[in-house]
Amino acid sequence: MDALFLFILTSLALTGSPGPNTLSLAALSAAFGRGRVVPYMAGLNLGMVAVVALVGSGFWAVLLSWPGVAPVVTIAASAYLLFLAFKIATAPPLAARMAEAAAVPPWYAGAALSLSNPKAYVAVAAVFSRYLLVPGGGLADQLAKGGLLLAIIVFVNILWLVAGSLLARAVTRPEVGRAVNIVFAALLVLSVAFAALL
Repeated sequence: MDALFLFILTSLALTGSPGPNTLSLAALSAAFGRGRVVPYMAGLNLGMVAVVALVGSGFWAVLLSWPGVAPVVTIAASAYLLFLAFKIATAPPLAARMAEAAAVPPWYAGAALSLSNPKAYVAVAAVFSRYLLVPGGGLADQLAKGGLLLAIIVFVNILWLVAGSLLARAVTRPEVGRAVNIVFAALLVLSVAFAALL
């Protein structure tokens, strides 16, 4: 098959599958409404620009080779995801909080999550190392892969944002809305546990 098609297919599978970024986005959208979570999504996307640059340049591999760096990054990301899970689990259902001004994580929290998300680095490294989009490789190939991957990430994040808010709006009973929040929070906790096993 064509390398471009395989690159897109693999990128969609890796970035679109449930993970800390996508689950937090859907959960926050379900808990606080799509419009209020757009800045957080923008932060996730900006953080992914940095992740793509770090992986594409090879700097991330050098940084991780320093003793003690990887565990610190993993612990910081895990702690933040557990905090988000708590915030989502304790948020009132969407129908009960339309008039509330509950604090939604700001854009820089999304950027920090992307930068500390192990799945993000693994996904980017997987597609960067596997496919050649520009004959001869080099900088042009890295830029082509980076640009296309970032476009796919933005597309996937929009889908997760919309899915979370649609799910919350479909739920009209407050107790079911509470259960949706708790399920999303539990999935975030599971993503932390899964990342710890990697």
